[in-house]
Amino acid sequence: MDWDKDAIFKALGDATRRVILDELTERNELTLYELTARLVMKHNLSISRQAIAKHLNILEDAGLVISKRKGKYRVLMFNKEPLKNLLKGWVD
Repeated sequence: MDWDKDAIFKALGDATRRVILDELTERNELTLYELTARLVMKHNLSISRQAIAKHLNILEDAGLVISKRKGKYRVLMFNKEPLKNLLKGWVD
């Protein structure tokens, strides 16, 4: 799949979004509630679930986050494929 490089760089350009990706890397799957709790407690971020949801939309648009339904919860996962594709031409 051909990923939008500009969308990827835009998504990675924000420190909060990079912290979200760090958390999703550390834990394979997180719900929005779990992610919010980790950002507030572990990183002392003063951020609402609505603000995190906006960041997640940007990350999903870039293909860096995949979400799926598990029962009544939305589970979030980090998708590394866009980054591998982005760097392929520069690193190979």
